[in-house]
Amino acid sequence: MVCSFCGSEIKKGTGIVYAKTDGTVYNFCSRRCREYMLMKKDPRKFKWAMKNKNK
Repeated sequence: MVCSFCGSEIKKGTGIVYAKTDGTVYNFCSRRCREYMLMKKDPRKFKWAMKNKNK
């Protein structure tokens, strides 16, 4: 699995699964990623997020 916010690999048996009422499912590697996604932050603005390194 891959984190929906930062794009890092999630080890089996770890992480957080978040499901919205419309059926959308998000996988997060940490509580920080979940909170930032819920606050609608842009992962490209954070150096620790892997998605911005794929430019």
